[in-house]
Amino acid sequence: MPLEQIAFGSRPACDYGCAMSKVPFSRVAMLSAVLLAGCQPVACDVRVAGSDFAAARERMVRQQLAAPGRGITNARVLAAMGQVPRHEFVPAPLRARAYGDHPLPIGYDQTISQPFIVAFMTEKLEPQPMDKVLEIGTGSGYQAAVLAGLVSNVCTIEIVEPLARRAEADLKRLGYTNVLVRAGDGYQGWPDAAPFDAIIVTCAPERVPQPLVDQLKEGGRMIIPVGPAGDQALYVLQKQGGRVEKRAVLPVRFVPMTGGSAGDR
Repeated sequence: MPLEQIAFGSRPACDYGCAMSKVPFSRVAMLSAVLLAGCQPVACDVRVAGSDFAAARERMVRQQLAAPGRGITNARVLAAMGQVPRHEFVPAPLRARAYGDHPLPIGYDQTISQPFIVAFMTEKLEPQPMDKVLEIGTGSGYQAAVLAGLVSNVCTIEIVEPLARRAEADLKRLGYTNVLVRAGDGYQGWPDAAPFDAIIVTCAPERVPQPLVDQLKEGGRMIIPVGPAGDQALYVLQKQGGRVEKRAVLPVRFVPMTGGSAGDR
């Protein structure tokens, strides 16, 4: 549930100035080079209504995800992003902007993530058809819906109970029968459903929660934003031989993880 997200993209680097102001200069320089290398114009606000949603979704995939400079290449991920009705997961007054290249507010100081961030995190997670995936930070339910078409089962936890109940109702209404939603503290994971083949976290602790590492299968993958506000990075982790290998893949700015993670600060 990112507050602001810094994404590789095909807009000029200056468009990211507000978010970049919180990122160390070395990371800004690296991202600027990547952004400028693939600079193509992308519509930043797609306003649609009614039967135009399907066309807007197709444009979203083509212009924001698969375009040069964006680099989402996994065919299964692109297909899932093209199928899930993102507009069903945003408040009704904002549905005309659902497929724009930005996050949107969903209430309770939370957001639905920018489409690129959803696709980027999903691709880095390397979801497999028989996987059981844990998501920390259900938010609107959109990320869970994308995963539902790619894996066997999704268990998703949201600490804000009204959001959890709303997401659960929306996912059920839309026919996502392989998603289980729980209201609770995501820092603790979901021990009675563990172990998981993959874990995706959409809020930022200052350190990787040990309960999540413990609930990850041997060989499993995790993608998680880590760090204090203003100095966060998105990490991909893999559990091998009881140890966790970690690599940073993108500077980001997410809302902080609450609940049990407060004790880590």
